[in-house]
Amino acid sequence: MATGKRKNPYANFKFLVEINGMVVAGFSEVYGLQAETETEEYREGGVNHFVLKLPKVTSYPNLTLKRGLTDSDALYKWYRDVAVGSIVRKQVSVVVLDHSGNEVRRWNFSQAYPVKWTGPELRADSSAIAVEVVELVHKGLI
Repeated sequence: MATGKRKNPYANFKFLVEINGMVVAGFSEVYGLQAETETEEYREGGVNHFVLKLPKVTSYPNLTLKRGLTDSDALYKWYRDVAVGSIVRKQVSVVVLDHSGNEVRRWNFSQAYPVKWTGPELRADSSAIAVEVVELVHKGLI
């Protein structure tokens, strides 16, 4: 049996988040890399051994970015602007890196803007990292 070069899966901790082409910060978690297409069942006349499933609309959940709180308040200011009606849509990319730091996969989200911002849970009896979370809507993966 011939063997080929083995390709290991990429680690899920080596990634970047870019907003408008710039690496913004070190995010610790990203959620929402997902697309789902609804289907509609169609029973074709005279065909009784299967049901066709026709594609309908594709939907994308919100993209959620989580990072340790830093001295940069750019994400909060972006959300605050949206909250007062000044919506600025941006291109957001999630980039997976290999063990050498080279880009191996990229997901682009077009016309994204924040719809939810969550600040850190502050506790005097804990030494955990203060974390902020921003949730973005977008037009989908491109």
